[in-house]
Amino acid sequence: MSTQRTWVGPSAPERLGILRGTRSIAIVGMSDKPSRASYFVATYLQSSSPYRVYFVNPALDEVLGQKVYPSLAELPEVPDLVDVFRKDADLPGVAREAVAVGAKTLWLQLGSWNEEAAAIAEGAGLDVVMDQCVKIEHARFHGGLHLAGFNTGVISSKRQVLA
Repeated sequence: MSTQRTWVGPSAPERLGILRGTRSIAIVGMSDKPSRASYFVATYLQSSSPYRVYFVNPALDEVLGQKVYPSLAELPEVPDLVDVFRKDADLPGVAREAVAVGAKTLWLQLGSWNEEAAAIAEGAGLDVVMDQCVKIEHARFHGGLHLAGFNTGVISSKRQVLA
């Protein structure tokens, strides 16, 4: 497999548009371990975002007081965005599952890059974001990066604009 990156993802304004158009997020590969990125992202999304958040992991029943579903197909609604925390070899399969349920966006977390998965999703009309964190992007666009320890350098008394 080539390590050459040829795929070009959406720009920052396009990622903002994706997040603004999203109402529900499914976290695939959700962990019950607080030290894992999926757990941290889930706690942020539950407390600091307007999204309905669902967890997917066939090995778990409940995390953060919320039901965990064995697959995307078993969620109570079609998620707008599928946020993936899985190993590289699993990504094309998750992309196929996201396509099959009718998701709008496949989002691969920081460090995840799989051009086969991107091609599967884009070929079916999904937006694709790779090697980005939903939590960091949401916080960046909504003035919350300081919550993650980032110094944004922005001092403002303006309220955030909600679309």
